[in-house]
Amino acid sequence: MNNYFIILASGQSKRFNSKKPKQYNIYEGKSLFRHSLDKALKSKLFKKIIIVVNDKKKIKEKFSKNILIIKGGKERSDSSLIALNFIKKYKPTNVLIHDAARPNFTLHLLKKLISMLKNHKAVIPAIKSKDSIKYRIRNQIFNLNRDNSILTQTPQAFKFKDLYNLSIKQKKVITDEATLFIENNLKVKFIQGENLNTKITFKEDIKEKRTYFGIGFDIHRLIKGKKLYLGGLKIPYHSGLKGHSDGDVIIHSVIDSILGAMRKKDIGTFFPDNTNKFKNIRSPKMLKPVLKLLNSSNYFINNLDINLICEQPKISKHRDKIITSLSNLLDLNKELINLKGKTTEKLGLIGKEKAIACEVICSISK
Repeated sequence: MNNYFIILASGQSKRFNSKKPKQYNIYEGKSLFRHSLDKALKSKLFKKIIIVVNDKKKIKEKFSKNILIIKGGKERSDSSLIALNFIKKYKPTNVLIHDAARPNFTLHLLKKLISMLKNHKAVIPAIKSKDSIKYRIRNQIFNLNRDNSILTQTPQAFKFKDLYNLSIKQKKVITDEATLFIENNLKVKFIQGENLNTKITFKEDIKEKRTYFGIGFDIHRLIKGKKLYLGGLKIPYHSGLKGHSDGDVIIHSVIDSILGAMRKKDIGTFFPDNTNKFKNIRSPKMLKPVLKLLNSSNYFINNLDINLICEQPKISKHRDKIITSLSNLLDLNKELINLKGKTTEKLGLIGKEKAIACEVICSISK
């Protein structure tokens, strides 16, 4: 295993529009460059990993001996050549060069690149363009055939000697190492890249959705002769739930879980039980303004997990219909709603079939 992995992380990030260079911005819980580093380490394919930065002081972490940090140059091609010169003393066989701004490549891609180097001097991942492409020459615009156009990605894999010999002769600025081989009419092996292996260029590219969780709980006594509503659905049963409204413990718990995730207090704040205004109100009507608040705040529901706690009626008989009802009320795909039936093993009011309770966990994002 005489493979080396170079991570180029010394860019000025002019298009990123941030005081902090993008390679140090937090993406999915860690600095952008750490994603590439961690994957290279996890692969166990490389003797050494070289991180090329514009300021070594910006990296505070302490790494193992096989991870080396060096200062890069003004342009990407300068940094690449500096790294190649640095690792020359180790007499590497293969080298992979990767942009730190591409954190979403897979270990499978790394393994494939290394494997293909057995029979090729340059192996480049590429994907087809999803967009129509135009090319400007002075004041003229030309259409390019999308089917004949490819978008190259990194990591790019090379036999070290071949890449090094081309790099030391290169005088002009290049945007990737594949360019060296192409401009010198040397063979390049293109392999299928990964659609998720996109380059983070603008600040919008790194904007993550924020996810929040809320818990809802409700319990009501059962009384004879009242209609039973669960999840907005009328359930055939000899008793219904006593409450200021219709006592629908599922919808009430869903409402509380959504409000909790939004940090908007609780159902009693919106629908106090000390006023006749909401006397006998159907729970779907209570749900509507809460969903309106959710949508106006640019949140969406990721999923709901519901525990209905009762001895009777048996939830298995009504599960699909309740989920369908909730799906319609929430405008949420049924696959994102889970409903479980639980008992209290004959303990307490619920165990004596005198009450029904419900708890809900809701996940929302914006």
